[in-house]
Amino acid sequence: MLDRYDAAAKAGFKAVEFLFPYPFPVIDVVNAKKAANVEQILINAYPGDHPNDLGIAALPARQDDFPESLEKSIEYAKALDCKSLHIMSGKSLPGIIDTAMGDVYKENIMYAAGCLEKHGIVGLIEPISQHVVPNYYMNSFPLALQMVKDAGSDFLKLQLDIFHLQMLEGNLTNRIKELLPYTGHIQISQVPDRHEPDSDGELNYQYILNLLEKYGYEGYIGLEYKPSTDSTKSLEWITKWGYSI
Repeated sequence: MLDRYDAAAKAGFKAVEFLFPYPFPVIDVVNAKKAANVEQILINAYPGDHPNDLGIAALPARQDDFPESLEKSIEYAKALDCKSLHIMSGKSLPGIIDTAMGDVYKENIMYAAGCLEKHGIVGLIEPISQHVVPNYYMNSFPLALQMVKDAGSDFLKLQLDIFHLQMLEGNLTNRIKELLPYTGHIQISQVPDRHEPDSDGELNYQYILNLLEKYGYEGYIGLEYKPSTDSTKSLEWITKWGYSI
């Protein structure tokens, strides 16, 4: 995984995301990043200690663990000079009613926003489609948007993955316009196979990228896709469409 910093730099990237750096000592991750001379745009928060954890923010039985897991996430984010942290909700569990999870999730997210503000780090929440992660709790853009509005903080924003927005809702033109003022980071991939944006699928990404430009988005766009060919070849659409990395 750490070799991917160098691979990304050689492909021309100046900024990268990293899902979960936590299996590696923080100094090793920092050294790999520095050697590649790239900027760390985003990491996911520490997902939890159990093998199948995808966050614990919405899990009532794990609420006492959340502050410690957040501190670990902040440690890595600060060391990497990373200003965005995706806080994952975790999966719904049998026998736990949504209202209990919702209450805990909101408490933890508001707590995180307060902590992250002290460190100048923006917390992000991302709705994820059930088709990709069955039983993932945060699977609603309206719920995520309301959470961000309730927080009323510059340190809690949406992570807008266009793939998941299409899978969950569609109506992309109108929804992107509505969500963009509350968005801190964007990711893209083709629907339904999650390949590069110019591959066959439901979405016209030339239109979508022009739309983001029209609406004034100036942040990074993460290429969270699975290449249908080798990684380098899968990047050819970027220059072909007149963009740079």
